[in-house]
Amino acid sequence: MDALKILVVEDSKVTMRVLCNYLGKMGITPLMADSGAQAIDIYHREQPDIILLDAQLPDIDGFDVALKIRALEKAKDWTAIIFLTSMTKDEDLERGIEVGGDDYLLKPISEVVLKAKVKAMLRLVEMQRSLVNVTEQLNAANIMLQKLSATDGLTGIANRRMYDELAIREWRRCERMNKPLALVMIDVDHFKLFNDKYGHQVGDECLKAVAAQVGKAAPRATDLAARYGGEEFVMVLGETDTDGAKWIANRLRQQVADLNITHYATESRHVTISCGVASVVPDGNNSLEVLLKSADHALYQAKEAGRDQVGTGVYGVVK
Repeated sequence: MDALKILVVEDSKVTMRVLCNYLGKMGITPLMADSGAQAIDIYHREQPDIILLDAQLPDIDGFDVALKIRALEKAKDWTAIIFLTSMTKDEDLERGIEVGGDDYLLKPISEVVLKAKVKAMLRLVEMQRSLVNVTEQLNAANIMLQKLSATDGLTGIANRRMYDELAIREWRRCERMNKPLALVMIDVDHFKLFNDKYGHQVGDECLKAVAAQVGKAAPRATDLAARYGGEEFVMVLGETDTDGAKWIANRLRQQVADLNITHYATESRHVTISCGVASVVPDGNNSLEVLLKSADHALYQAKEAGRDQVGTGVYGVVK
């Protein structure tokens, strides 16, 4: 833990000397300010943990200083403010709490009381720091869990769950913009035969290599490349018509072929993919489910036609 910092804001040189002497006996070398403006400047630079703040200063009222400091604090930060005052009216003490003070010390300052209150505030500061640290660790863990829950464990690209969430979001975006949305269904040709011949470990490496190319084929922030299941993948391409999606699918097909992964059961003797493409401008008369079926039917046609090619579907035409 970093060294704790205490800022003393006091325009009386005598009181400042006394307070610094008391803190020195506690092993603390304080930061010092004799005006509200200087106090705010030091707060900016040093981010002290505790501020001993005179309620009456020559330039800015101590209460206003507290308000300004509270306004400057970041969400995860907290600085303990202890007012130093000779005012004893309940209304003055109440005001100090309302503007952001945490406690107060009556002048003349008692060494025993000062030490007790500083120690109490230091405990609170340490607790707050620990809480911030734990919160940051939890946030990081939650982000990692969210990422893991949305990522396919084998290939590292999005999983089916993420497809289900983001595809409908992209559908709605394209509907608002009156732009086409395309789906590309992708299947590794004769993958079962590949697995049976070369083994599941080699099969997994093949899927990872194909997935990497699928991910590269959908590079825009609004695009999505996901493992749909088994050896099937899907791309969601916003603002893309049928011709555009077909071009992307054919380029992907060639990039997978260029990997030159040996496969005895394909005509080219290396791993190939088949793709099905479908596109529609979303509106109230169509649905994402039907678009997916259209792309899947186009994929089926590509496989029936001999594989290693791209089938083009028409929205809603599924025999």
